Amino acid sequence: MKNQKIVFTFLFFAITFSLNAQQDTTNQTIKTFTIYFVNATTAEPVAGAKVMIENIGSFSTDSSGIVIFPKQPDGALKAIFRKEGYISAIYTIEITNETIFRDYIIVSPVLESDQLRIALSWDKQPEDLDAHFIENNSYHISFRNTRVLNDGTAQLDRDDMDGYGPESITVSQIDNDRDYSFYVYKYSNKKNPSNYPLCSSKATVWVYGNNRLLNIFHIPTSMKGDTWNVFKIINGVIVEYKQ
Repeated sequence: MKNQKIVFTFLFFAITFSLNAQQDTTNQTIKTFTIYFVNATTAEPVAGAKVMIENIGSFSTDSSGIVIFPKQPDGALKAIFRKEGYISAIYTIEITNETIFRDYIIVSPVLESDQLRIALSWDKQPEDLDAHFIENNSYHISFRNTRVLNDGTAQLDRDDMDGYGPESITVSQIDNDRDYSFYVYKYSNKKNPSNYPLCSSKATVWVYGNNRLLNIFHIPTSMKGDTWNVFKIINGVIVEYKQ
């Protein structure tokens, strides 16, 4: 009987310890934020990058391109990204309702001086968004029209059909005497018209040029339809479309 009592007591403490350990793990999980750094042209995680987060500290991305840092109150934080072979840039981390609204940051390998790179990222749903870049009265880069132009002027680096992205387009040179435009189309609608609306996709467009981050555009949540006209380039200047 005494031995049974000892066994029961041991089991009680073992179960209690296990539950407390699980609770501690849960508490630790909810006390941190995670952000992901992803290569614009390959969708591979960017490991070994240095990331300095405003008023928090410096971190290095792990093999999955992840940085984990202490949970912060709602607001906006600046994050400085640096890695050899990549464009250094400052990004804004938006925290809303104790959640990072966009936790994927698309970073670009270095470019030649005249090149422009446009990357598109989004959420898990809709699965298939497509990037389109047009030089008026000339070419139209997308998954369908031309992956790589014969003269190497522009190319679609990557097409993504299963959520998150990125899709990216690299242009060798922008002619200041020509007009260009960039838009996003929700291709998923062709497969399933009742699919998630484009405006709920958290779509983000990242524009790199002159080896720096030039612009970041976020899709308006009030937008209607399956096409997001993002920006045009007139006389070499990027101009956002009014939604």
